[in-house]
Amino acid sequence: MEKEAKLLKGNEALAIGAIRAGADGYFGYPITPQSEVLECLMEQAPWETTGMVVLQAESEISSINMVYGGAACGKRVMTTTSSPGWSLMQEGASYLAGAELPCVVANVMRGGPGLGTIQPSQGDYFQATKGGGHGDYHFLVLAPNSVQEMTDFVGLGFDLAFKYRNPVMILSDGVIGQMMEKVHLPEQKPRMTEEEIRKNYKWATIGHDGDHRAIVTSLELQSQVMEENNNRFQAKYREMEEQEVRYEEIQTEDAEYIIVAFGSSSRIAQKVVELCRAEGKKVGLIRPITLWPFPTKRIAELAQKAKGFISVELNAGQMVEDVRLAVNGKCPVYHYGRMGGMIFAPGEIKEAMAKSFGW
Repeated sequence: MEKEAKLLKGNEALAIGAIRAGADGYFGYPITPQSEVLECLMEQAPWETTGMVVLQAESEISSINMVYGGAACGKRVMTTTSSPGWSLMQEGASYLAGAELPCVVANVMRGGPGLGTIQPSQGDYFQATKGGGHGDYHFLVLAPNSVQEMTDFVGLGFDLAFKYRNPVMILSDGVIGQMMEKVHLPEQKPRMTEEEIRKNYKWATIGHDGDHRAIVTSLELQSQVMEENNNRFQAKYREMEEQEVRYEEIQTEDAEYIIVAFGSSSRIAQKVVELCRAEGKKVGLIRPITLWPFPTKRIAELAQKAKGFISVELNAGQMVEDVRLAVNGKCPVYHYGRMGGMIFAPGEIKEAMAKSFGW
């Protein structure tokens, strides 16, 4: 049976993806350029069909702490925001990681720093991949480059979050959030029953069950125990690095020069590959789908035969640091970016490559 298809904005696809993934609750606050997520959810009224709770909180700080409460009960809960809003959520994000609570958050990035602009950016890469809050922790970070992936990554995000008892971020940007494309919608998943939660997630705080007592907290006053907790977190992150790296490659088989790009930048970079190939330049593209864990090993393999890399990002140069670490000096690594909400054209990237690589 062919999947149901609709023409949707990226933000709308996020909203419908949440409903179709069997989400129990969404807690959010309006901020451009992702406000359509909440608007679409209110229009869809899932509380009448699936029983999903949709609530506009009084702030982003309230939203992330409502997510904490719902996640502590073993529920599929999520929030969405844009860059300044995600900054406000950093304390709650660290708490979620420290308490090992599964949830999905989405950041539809806009330009900064500060209030910046409402136009697209990819300037939150460091914040997303290095743990923007306090302490040693990681979110698993998925970077969609299409409206289809905006909806697909919600269900994938919940699956990964519950597999590892770890928050998952969908790191999008204003281009993907606002553009419209045809989307094949996933089948509707049922919400988990209390019996399923009680059976599968013994950590969930859903009431006393015989001798079992569930406690959810990120606080531990004994240093030795807290170090043990952190060692457990790090072991989990190493497992993610082994099992959950995702990426897409385009014409890398014989590539001498390789573009690394994610999100909306990767769509523009794909055109650059076409333009360069038409001129006889052996150019390929690797698109990290998981920004954390990063496809370090694959980039290191490509660096064995490449003459150079260029990291194309809508920022001053953030992912390029991870590319350089992966390449480890085997060949030159350059960066090209625009900031402040400005979007580069394929020709600009091509010119930057010609200058960098000496074509």
